[in-house]
Amino acid sequence: MIEVYSWATPNGHKVHIMLEECGLPYRVHAVDIGAGDQFEPDFLAISPNNKIPAIVDSEGPEGKPISLFESGAILLYLAGKTGKLLPAGVSAKYEVLEWLMFQMGGVGPMLGQAHHFRIYAPEKIGYAIDRYTNEAKRLYSVMNKRLAKSKYIGGSEYSIADIAVFPWLRSWKNQGIAWNDYPHLKGWFDEIAARPAVKRGVEVLADRRKPLVDDKARSVLFGERQFRQH
Repeated sequence: MIEVYSWATPNGHKVHIMLEECGLPYRVHAVDIGAGDQFEPDFLAISPNNKIPAIVDSEGPEGKPISLFESGAILLYLAGKTGKLLPAGVSAKYEVLEWLMFQMGGVGPMLGQAHHFRIYAPEKIGYAIDRYTNEAKRLYSVMNKRLAKSKYIGGSEYSIADIAVFPWLRSWKNQGIAWNDYPHLKGWFDEIAARPAVKRGVEVLADRRKPLVDDKARSVLFGERQFRQH
């Protein structure tokens, strides 16, 4: 059994979708990041960066328990554990990995900043909004060009690269995106969204998440509470 410590965010949904696609048994533990659950000692013991998601696999390598944090690392672990969603061939595997790193280093951080300055920041800073909205559009363009010549983000087969990217694009409106500008990416998005495992994955903990409308939650995620932990 895999214990999943998570919340209904793009990074959380990556792991929820992966577990559904792989058919692994798992149990979800809600980590309410607006309430500050991510700072609890038990969670920090498995996720020292106080970020979701994290997992504990009671049947890890050599039959021993293992815990992991960072969504990309978890996707790679689950792919290795099951032999699914990561090609065995060397060239194909590294093609998937470079697009996984593209998501981890670009899509997630940059779209996260677009969300922050467009939606959550208490002060609307024009330069920041323009900077990250334009970067979101650039990243969408990169993916659109990729999918003009490749069936999936990571190559010819559906993989962890697609699973990593997809949840971040579900908030395209908040990122200032118009789908008409990215027809190849939109076609891919619709195909991934229709997968049964993806539908199940994005519903995990979705009923628990609430809009960040109060100052306490904003402080926990973006302010003093976040920074005084380090």
